[in-house]
Amino acid sequence: MSDYLKLNKANWDQRAPLHAASRDYAAETFVSDPHYLSDVVRFDLPRLGDIKGLRGVHLQCHIGTDTLSLARLGARMTGLDFSPASLEQARLLARRCGAELDFVESDLYQADQVLPAGAFDLVYTGIGALCWLPGIDGWARVVAALLKPGGRLFIREGHPMLWAVNEAREDGLVIEYPYFERAEPVIWDDDGTYVETDGTLTSTLTHEWNHGLGEIISALLTHGMAITALVEHDSLPWEALPGRMVVDDVGEWRLDRDRWRLPLSYTLQAVKRG
Repeated sequence: MSDYLKLNKANWDQRAPLHAASRDYAAETFVSDPHYLSDVVRFDLPRLGDIKGLRGVHLQCHIGTDTLSLARLGARMTGLDFSPASLEQARLLARRCGAELDFVESDLYQADQVLPAGAFDLVYTGIGALCWLPGIDGWARVVAALLKPGGRLFIREGHPMLWAVNEAREDGLVIEYPYFERAEPVIWDDDGTYVETDGTLTSTLTHEWNHGLGEIISALLTHGMAITALVEHDSLPWEALPGRMVVDDVGEWRLDRDRWRLPLSYTLQAVKRG
């Protein structure tokens, strides 16, 4: 296993129980309310459309809240993640909710070797996933390999312009990190995570990469996908730039002034050409 996988897996294995216990992931609400959906999935309901009966796979599913939400909309869902601790929490949540979901442990780049190729109507990727992958071309190859002809990719992600901004600089929107994909990772050393928790991490080192929007689209086109929709948003579901954002009543955060300055997330859809 490469160094980046070892480091990132150790970090996510420690995050998983903290996230499952955090109110931000709303596990108890999922259990008590059979109609409850994650904020991320609910945001994109107008774009998702009717997914009843579709066979779907959620890549980099973490503790499975988006996976469960898609299943509640009628899709037959499988979740895939490289973190066994995350999948343990995902399976526990599914059992508590009485949901029939499959969860598979695998590195993203091996997904088409552990799941049936060409078998899925829907490949879904949620927010905050692509930055953990060193190369976007391999991701696009896997997406295309898993989909049936005519099958759809649906992804909402943090915008690569946002990832290039130094969140610690409060004197302006300072572009300090790579926008385009580079071989060298951005290395972080942080004992915290992005949800409210009293716990701290001991596996603190992580490696991340950015991928420009053009690079993502070009990779999908290269692997036989046709782009059908792309919407850039001025919001995202966490306070990415602390002290400079306001939250609305559905949990979306926006810049507190001049929102037109920076795209914060995007929703992209593509279909596999026949």
